Amino acid sequence: MNRRQIINDPQTGNKAEAFEAADDCPANPIRHRTIGDVITARHGRRAVLQGMLGTSASAALFGATALTQPHRAAAAVSSAQSRYAFDELAWGNDETHHVAPGYDADILLRWGDPITADAPDFDVMNQSAAAQLQQFGYNNDYVGFLPLNAEGTRGLLCVNHEYTNEEVMFPGLGRQDKAEFAGMTRELAEIEMAAHGGSVVEIARNPEGKWAVVRDSELNRRISPLNTVMAIDGPAAGHPRMQTGADPTGREVIGTLNNCAGGMTPWGTWLMAEENFHGYFWTDQLDAEGEPDLTGQPEAAQMARYNVPAMWYAWGKYHDRFNIDKTPNEVNRFGWVVEVDPLDPHSTPVKHTALGRFAHEGAETTLSADGRLVVYMGDDARFEYLYKYVSRGSVSQDRATNSRLLSDGTLYAARFDPDGTLHWLPLVQGHGPLTADNGFASQADVLIDARLAADVLGATPMDRPEDVSPRGDGTAFVMLTNNSKREPGQTNAANPRPESDFGHIIELKEDGGDHAATRGSWSILVQCGNPAIAAVGAQWNLETTENGWFGSPDNCAIDAEGRLWVATDQGRKWDKTGKSDGLYGVETEGGLRGHSKLFFRCPVGAELCGPYFTPDIETLFLAVQHPGTDGTKNLKGFERESTFDDPATRWPDFDPAMPPRPSVVVITKQGGGKIAT
Repeated sequence: MNRRQIINDPQTGNKAEAFEAADDCPANPIRHRTIGDVITARHGRRAVLQGMLGTSASAALFGATALTQPHRAAAAVSSAQSRYAFDELAWGNDETHHVAPGYDADILLRWGDPITADAPDFDVMNQSAAAQLQQFGYNNDYVGFLPLNAEGTRGLLCVNHEYTNEEVMFPGLGRQDKAEFAGMTRELAEIEMAAHGGSVVEIARNPEGKWAVVRDSELNRRISPLNTVMAIDGPAAGHPRMQTGADPTGREVIGTLNNCAGGMTPWGTWLMAEENFHGYFWTDQLDAEGEPDLTGQPEAAQMARYNVPAMWYAWGKYHDRFNIDKTPNEVNRFGWVVEVDPLDPHSTPVKHTALGRFAHEGAETTLSADGRLVVYMGDDARFEYLYKYVSRGSVSQDRATNSRLLSDGTLYAARFDPDGTLHWLPLVQGHGPLTADNGFASQADVLIDARLAADVLGATPMDRPEDVSPRGDGTAFVMLTNNSKREPGQTNAANPRPESDFGHIIELKEDGGDHAATRGSWSILVQCGNPAIAAVGAQWNLETTENGWFGSPDNCAIDAEGRLWVATDQGRKWDKTGKSDGLYGVETEGGLRGHSKLFFRCPVGAELCGPYFTPDIETLFLAVQHPGTDGTKNLKGFERESTFDDPATRWPDFDPAMPPRPSVVVITKQGGGKIAT
């Protein structure tokens, strides 16, 4: 996912804001055999260089260079019928959104829309934290839908709000520089806090097939890092490293933040994944270059491994719990998966520590062959790991009992072998190197420091593992967005740049078709990027058109017919494709395997999140995040950073008095019926 980060330019030493998904994540300093190493070893360097891998693996090793002859997968041209029955949308990049012919793409919810009966109307020039806590939050990311009736005409939308863009959110502020934050105040910081978190909103479909918010629903609620009290459970709950002066029990925390993707459980609760929590923590201790100085911090090594504190926001100036000098343990209380019961607006959300602490992109669920809960999760940073969690007990009809399944189970990290074998390595204290001698005195230490545990186990560092969609047959699809920091040893003479700008998708096959298996196999479904540029190493089905190929897969969904849909997040690097982010249908089976079609595309500077289908596949919810912000310096004719007063687009209102507003889009078929059938 895309998010806000301020970094130092390593070439000049000057501070520059890298507001891009491709380069904003800290790289894992532990370099085992990376996925690029494994692909090369499995298929051979010559095959990688010659592009002979079919739909297996090479694009992750290549960046864009000179134009040469088209270079595509060696699959035979197929006359097979596409499972995606729609007329493909033409690629492009402009101020508004577009959907395939024959479909409506309506705006359902915008940042600031009132979602409670007594919420004030949105007044962008007079914002307040109190108002925002009753209004739809900023930068909608994950979208889940929980039906409330058998007909599926009423339901609850569960929406994450990942982060805020102050430069287009507040007038006259602009982008903020780390440690300075000129113009930022406590009031503005608390509006930002109120705009983070999540929203539960009841919606209803009318006889004409259009959806609308049920504003007076008693189920509507906001969740935020400003005032939502949450419980902490699982092996790390109550551990001394989770205790603070405000919470000496280590079992209660205020709020959640940077909620990226997520998931819905089989029993109808909502999982919110906390991703880049490190960006919210502050220190007053800076070195001569103005960078955080961790000298004297008792957990300096652990903080460094999680890139704490990154200081993207000024919250720590006004709230001591976000200042590591004053509350060093608070950072250990973020980076988890949060469970929310959307059917009970008074329920207390729970942070489940059994699922590990890292930059959770998502938390997609499925069932094992014997009915246990399985949760797939990516750690969205360069050279980080793929994880899954398997509960000890099985899912039942008792919702309260089911929630305890997220407290008692085993967390695994993935190792990808060159022969195509997948191994799931258990993160269990006392297992292998996870001992007190190696710094893991308890299971709490293993889970709080899940990255370090996966390091010593020898898990495979990946190219930013993001969303994972499991299918009921023991298959799962892993989105690997990109990795701009590949090391020189992973390059070759034909492509000297180490960057992998376009990403790829891996298909997992668990042994026996059982998602709880500890072994399986893996293969590459597609290697993203422009197939007309040989050096990119893109691999698509030969029938993929110029509209259908894409870069930087991020979120994904599998609909009720088993079809894979992929949403992209190129960050500022969309100029490398020339395309806005969008939604693609990607074939996974038969002669069209690796074929992709464009269904929806975003306005300029936006990232596409979601996607989520209703069970009848007649409605698709999409989240359009940060419209008009990413890469606008590269937009011909605009060529400057967007601001509140001068944005690259004013989508979706196109009101000269209103800045761009992140929004949820609802797609339906004109005349009714299932989408893409």
